[in-house]
Amino acid sequence: MDQIILIVHVLLALSLIGLVLIQHGKGADMGAAFGSGASATVFGSSGSGSFLTRATAVIAALFFATSLTLAFLSGQKPEQDSVMDQMPAAAEETSGIPDELIAPELPADIPAGIPAIDTDLLE
Repeated sequence: MDQIILIVHVLLALSLIGLVLIQHGKGADMGAAFGSGASATVFGSSGSGSFLTRATAVIAALFFATSLTLAFLSGQKPEQDSVMDQMPAAAEETSGIPDELIAPELPADIPAGIPAIDTDLLE
């Protein structure tokens, strides 16, 4: 559904750009009245201007409606998890260090006379 509305939205945007570029401004009619005399009045004859103006207004309204629809639909989507949340649990347990490099765990009941750390290894 979102993809269809997005495609319609892009097509409306392109057609709106095209219609705006086809139209000529009011200043062109006024310049023609003082220049080569192409129109009889100062503002010129409307001709196809009213059709282009109405078509532009309709397409702009549809573009506005699809914009609001896409904004509403994007707010309704559930939040996506990050890539790290999608990692399997087994990958989180391994540290990447080979087992032979990991020090063995010391027994919990170490006698009082034996030091817990061998100081010869530290030198």
